[in-house]
Amino acid sequence: MAKRPIIKLPDPVLKTVSEPVETVDDDIRALLDDMLETMYDAPGIGLAAIQIGERKRLVTIDLSRDETPKHPHFFINPEIVWTSDEMATYEEGCLSIPEVFEEVERPAECRVRFLDRDGAECELHCDGLLATCIQHEIDHLNGVLFIDHISRLKRERVVKKFTKAKKLEATG
Repeated sequence: MAKRPIIKLPDPVLKTVSEPVETVDDDIRALLDDMLETMYDAPGIGLAAIQIGERKRLVTIDLSRDETPKHPHFFINPEIVWTSDEMATYEEGCLSIPEVFEEVERPAECRVRFLDRDGAECELHCDGLLATCIQHEIDHLNGVLFIDHISRLKRERVVKKFTKAKKLEATG
């Protein structure tokens, strides 16, 4: 396993749509392990492959806290096949948009179809934080950021802040 650098806003890679994984093999499992290590190190609870520059439909999630045992989830080619009419609002953040947190409303529950680490087809009913997290990560696979769900004014402020910081970093 190897920790990878996380791509940050305003990098245009974050707005690209990821490609489906054709074969679940040792290379894909190694990439999932790298993603998990990167996510734990950040620290975060979810990571999409595009956030480390890999345009593959892969997601890792672990909602475990501090001292509790790790319980990682691996999603290959995840797709939401059902969402509830009931909505829930969570304060979301993102490893690619550090230190920015905003309230986002999403379906309170969803069902996700995906392949597991061994390539087996699975379906998982998600609610609470897991439902929010998987929807957030699948958005990444489709080139959508959580700030795309907030008001235009707030989104523009965030983008401007990160664009300015990138320019300052580039000029030294």
